[in-house]
Amino acid sequence: MKTLFTIAIYMALTLFVQFSHAQDEQGNSKIEKLAEQKEKIITSEKEELKKEVEAINERFANNEISRKEAKKLKEEAAKIHALNIENKIAIIDNKIALLERNGLAYVNMRDPEIWIGLGAKGDNEGDFLFGVKVNTGKEPKIKYDRRTTSGITIAFGLNNAIVDGQSLDDSDYKIAGSRFFELGWYWKTRVFKNTNFLRVRYGISYTSNGLKPTDNRFFVENGDQTNLEEFDVELDKSKFRMDNIVVPVHFEFGPSKVKKTEKSLRYYTANKFRIGLGGYVGANVSTRQKLKYKENGDRIKDKIKRDYNTSDLIYGLSSYIGFGDMSLYLKYDLSPIFKNAVVEQNNVSLGLRFDL
Repeated sequence: MKTLFTIAIYMALTLFVQFSHAQDEQGNSKIEKLAEQKEKIITSEKEELKKEVEAINERFANNEISRKEAKKLKEEAAKIHALNIENKIAIIDNKIALLERNGLAYVNMRDPEIWIGLGAKGDNEGDFLFGVKVNTGKEPKIKYDRRTTSGITIAFGLNNAIVDGQSLDDSDYKIAGSRFFELGWYWKTRVFKNTNFLRVRYGISYTSNGLKPTDNRFFVENGDQTNLEEFDVELDKSKFRMDNIVVPVHFEFGPSKVKKTEKSLRYYTANKFRIGLGGYVGANVSTRQKLKYKENGDRIKDKIKRDYNTSDLIYGLSSYIGFGDMSLYLKYDLSPIFKNAVVEQNNVSLGLRFDL
């Protein structure tokens, strides 16, 4: 037992020494990098001063300013850049002093923060916040080029059905009362290395397509056929709903703004025109019908969940066109609403789409 205890103590001390050595090496490496930054600061400020002096000389050569004014401007520029060098190097020296005195962890700490909500934070596209995020204060690793970003898709609007041999003006469903809703998560990937004109947008979404029959009718399942029939009493509400899980894929076209620094390359599509062409495939996960009516003085609500011979496989075409995060959104189911129907019906939706 004593031998095991001795071995454990020895191993713990060995690990501690190795860890301390690793921390020292990281600290020394950090100091070296900070020292290199000082040289870069001096070089950068001198280059900026040189450009300003050349611009002043050009103005003097073009008789825009006098010799006296040119001299004064050069002296002011030299003073500004000298102070810039002094202040920036002082910051680096302070970091080195902190590192030598307190170790690597102290220098890498940032002010901790907690932020709660829904939206974007930071200057990098894709830094998305949903719920609660806690910043521990450690310096984040910045990826130079983010080819893929992500976010939330929300869409809603009018829903109806395209029926063979029938126009929407003669639809069996109420135009304003039939609606759709979509909520999903998307990823957006830049296709080409040096341009963001073409992106692939893909993800997973929950969609809900609702239909409200006209003329006091409701859906009745008769074997392998589902038909609209008139209800026995006056209906206050008749609504048919199909819930689906789909995987949408779109090719998105449009301009973007590029921001390039020494540490990062980012493309932004905020406040830019865009158009998306693609489609979706998925599965029907739920079909239900809701009826509200009065019978013998009683208010009755029927919620009926069954198959109704609806298609299990959902697939179709979709497109959007818009500006910034908001777009006009159109989608059309190539799969029929009802399987083996005598008259085929295909769901169609038109509304607004928001990619946050």
